[in-house]
Amino acid sequence: MASAGGRPDGSADEATAVVTADGTLVGWTRGAQRLLGHRAADVVGRPGGPLVASADRARVSRIAAACRTGTGWRGTVTLRDRAGRDIPTDVSVSAAFRMADLGDCFLVTGHERHPDQAIGQSVLDGFLTRAPIGMAVMSPELRYVWLNDVLERFGGVPREQRIGRRLSEFMPGLQAEKLENLMEKVLLTGVPVMDHEYRGWSWADPHHEHAYSTSFFPLTGTDGAVTGVCYMVSDVTDRWAAQQRLVFMNDAGARLGRSLDVLRTAQELADVVVPRFADLAVVDLLDSALSTDEPAALHPDGMPGMFRAGLQSVRPGAPEALARVGEPVEFVPPPHDRTYLLDGEGVLMPVLDPGSPEWAVKDPQRAARMREYALHSLISVPLRARDTVLGLATFLRSENLASFAPDDLLLAQELAARAAVGLDNARRYTRERNTALTLQRNLLPQALAGVTGLETAYVYLPAEAKDGVGGDWFDVLPLSSARVGLVVGDVVGHGITAAATMGRLRTAVHTLADMDLPPAELLAHLDDLVIRLTEEEPPDGVTGNAVLGATCLYAVYDPVTRQCELARAGHPPPAVVAPDGTVGFPDLPVGPPLGLGGMPFESGTLELAEGSTIGLYTDGLIEGIGRDVDLGMRRLAEVLARTGLPLDDLCAEAVRRLVPGPQPDDVALLLARPRPLKPTQVISWEIPFDPSAVADSRIEVARQLDAWGLSELTMSTELIVSELLANAIRYATGPLRLRLLRHAFLTCEVSDTSSTSPRMRHARALDENGRGLFLVAQLTRRWGTRHTPEGKTIWAEQDLPPAARG
Repeated sequence: MASAGGRPDGSADEATAVVTADGTLVGWTRGAQRLLGHRAADVVGRPGGPLVASADRARVSRIAAACRTGTGWRGTVTLRDRAGRDIPTDVSVSAAFRMADLGDCFLVTGHERHPDQAIGQSVLDGFLTRAPIGMAVMSPELRYVWLNDVLERFGGVPREQRIGRRLSEFMPGLQAEKLENLMEKVLLTGVPVMDHEYRGWSWADPHHEHAYSTSFFPLTGTDGAVTGVCYMVSDVTDRWAAQQRLVFMNDAGARLGRSLDVLRTAQELADVVVPRFADLAVVDLLDSALSTDEPAALHPDGMPGMFRAGLQSVRPGAPEALARVGEPVEFVPPPHDRTYLLDGEGVLMPVLDPGSPEWAVKDPQRAARMREYALHSLISVPLRARDTVLGLATFLRSENLASFAPDDLLLAQELAARAAVGLDNARRYTRERNTALTLQRNLLPQALAGVTGLETAYVYLPAEAKDGVGGDWFDVLPLSSARVGLVVGDVVGHGITAAATMGRLRTAVHTLADMDLPPAELLAHLDDLVIRLTEEEPPDGVTGNAVLGATCLYAVYDPVTRQCELARAGHPPPAVVAPDGTVGFPDLPVGPPLGLGGMPFESGTLELAEGSTIGLYTDGLIEGIGRDVDLGMRRLAEVLARTGLPLDDLCAEAVRRLVPGPQPDDVALLLARPRPLKPTQVISWEIPFDPSAVADSRIEVARQLDAWGLSELTMSTELIVSELLANAIRYATGPLRLRLLRHAFLTCEVSDTSSTSPRMRHARALDENGRGLFLVAQLTRRWGTRHTPEGKTIWAEQDLPPAARG
């Protein structure tokens, strides 16, 4: 009988009293005090009759007589509180029980009946018979004195085996010692313990763990001393199980799909369910789950094979599993075949019978494992996401004696649905990443071009970020007159779009470099290209190919002058290692990133001594995960200072030390060591601005080629020199300079002060002129024009004879 301010479930504030056979009150709880206003010291040891309204006292006498027979009683009695008010009360009186020194006693519980309570006696009946609340009275020695039928059912121990015994004597699996400690605390302090929750097993259901909520109340005597404990217990297993499922699903959701790797995601599903849900978990995937192609629709007649992708067990090594990870499998729950994967729902087998024909006859090996390891319950759920069949997840129990229930099937289906989405995301990511990597590999240089003036080495690592590879690129470009172009760049973003944009910019750099543009001018043209590509993006962005921006550094090294001209667009400065190992980052002019427009680019010039090293890199090398850029540059300088290493080893060591693990961005490092041309490999002449000087020049050229051992090229070179000098004398202005370079090729240059570039014409049959440059083009591997601050230089390259190569 709960007071008006009691808890909603009625258990915490239940008014409880203990009455002897002659009507004397010997126990009085705080709930009784709240209901009637009397303190324990005022009523304990006194007759309880005055607490009953005068109209009901004769009725109470009949109730007491009935309870002495051992049947108990439930009904409505009007009680009188301390203020003299009559309070209709729903009362429950237990059958008589014996307490030491007091004789027969009765436990009286009740709660106030309010005027709006129209359901009458059925409320009290439901509380005592159908409500899941067990009640008991314990002596000061914590031995059972009385208990109701509900508590008897909870424990599965008959009443006669409980009376006079302690809880720990017959229910060790129910945290009995801890509960007795709480009751002792109530006896000692007189303070109730409310809603203590615990879990354990009972004889009523020994194969399932239950959760209980218990409240303990002291019973007090006339002197206020605690003379016993009354406790009430509710089975809250359903609520606890729902909470556990929610916690489990939250944990599983946090763990599933963390990796964008198909096999790792499959193993995550197996790991997350063992041992919290199953004792053995296997995840089998279709072979197509690892394919980089978009999976075709499955047909019953053309089902692909399956392989084991995830395995976990409570037993080390999972000896109960027939297949290991990576091995082919064909298991589907009987009596299904593999078409079950297409449209089947989850299968629940609460009890596995290894002796049944579907196991013993059709799958005897599995039946033998079921017997050996006591596998007794199974759930199997197809893995499907976005209309794509991925595989099958199977969960079994052995050491957990509780069979799977329908609620467990719902939980398994939810887990499988989440895992399937993670698997499909990983599959799609893998396919897109492989496509991006393939595209990127095809766009990046397969091998650095062989150049005379520089020894080069590089390392490139694609990003391990979830959004795929990035748009970093690098290149080594052979230019005219043995010069070498070095370029490194970084496109904003990741994935196929960034890789495709990188390819377009790399191609543009090749084209612009072939025009022999100086670095600053090349970046200006590249900036215009990025702006134009951005403007070509449709307004709605449907294609998703917008160029968001890029950084770039372009350098041109001349092995004759040993000068390196550089320009950068928002890119980190190069690292320059002097021959003595000193490392610096030159303070070069820095322009805006590509794609902003409106601001000019400037270049700077460095002299690279023989034995020095220059390093070009992208920000992924120095930034890493949460790393300070300045710290990254200092660490890069420390590594590059090791001058004794071969260039390939130094490049690999630098990346290994600065990027020890998976990185969120692409990493590119390009190292170059100058190999300047020797003075004996270069010769030049000042040519008078006179047609007669052409013949003398041919003689000097022939003499030099003979000294170089290139007599085989004398005739073609004389013709090239004649045509280039004659054109310069006819169309340009003096002074003129002729230069020969012997490197990987033989280069012939004619420089003048005119900025007008020659063009090759196709002369007609009767024309007397217009064939000079056409002949030059036929005799050389390539030719072109390079503008200089003084004018221009026309150059032509020839392959060396086989005997002179190297």
